[in-house]
Amino acid sequence: MKSKGIVSKVLALSLTFFATSFLMQPANAEDAPKTSLDICKAAKSVIHNPMKIPVQKNMSAKLPSTMTIVTNCGNIEIALASQLAPVTVSKLAHLAKNKFFDNSLCHRLTTSGIYVVQCGDPSGGKGMRPAGWKDFQDENLPPNAEFNYPAGTVAMANRGPGTNTTQFFIVYKDSTLPPNYTVWGQIKSGLDIVVQIGNVGAYQVNRKDKKAFYVGDGIPIQTLEIKKVTTN
Repeated sequence: MKSKGIVSKVLALSLTFFATSFLMQPANAEDAPKTSLDICKAAKSVIHNPMKIPVQKNMSAKLPSTMTIVTNCGNIEIALASQLAPVTVSKLAHLAKNKFFDNSLCHRLTTSGIYVVQCGDPSGGKGMRPAGWKDFQDENLPPNAEFNYPAGTVAMANRGPGTNTTQFFIVYKDSTLPPNYTVWGQIKSGLDIVVQIGNVGAYQVNRKDKKAFYVGDGIPIQTLEIKKVTTN
């Protein structure tokens, strides 16, 4: 997953801009496409520049085993691959400890070809990072095989080899990708949340008429907000 995805071109528009009326209306009201989930609360976060956090000088001596992403749609608990991806886990734990991910929005959803939700960028896909934060190495790359990123996999997004920063993606349906993305966790609970968001779909906004339309790779129609991230 490229850390600067297709949605970066439209993220300057408010994510609250989306409304059902912008979509092509069905013949019958009961056939109206779902644009929100009952399990989700209204999101309060907005796109913003990343906060300044202390630079991590050394890798954590004791790595956590689990990470919990608290979202407006429920908790997503991840078993961390601390032994296979120690640098990545240490970096992410440092970001979580310093509240980097808090009050941010998952900015990208892909529902065609591959099936992922991408998060970890408070700037909403612009690729901004904390001041002084440097790219870091790849770890725990999967084999080059079919469905090498199975459902529940959590991996780093990047711009090429050794360019991991803060963005990551959650795979909600078995997907085949180039074996270039560090796998650092597996969802223990909460995968159903991501599956449901994937089922609602993604959108972009037409620049000319400002109307939204369905796409296979765009902004999640049902907003997924990261309220906070904890590790233990």
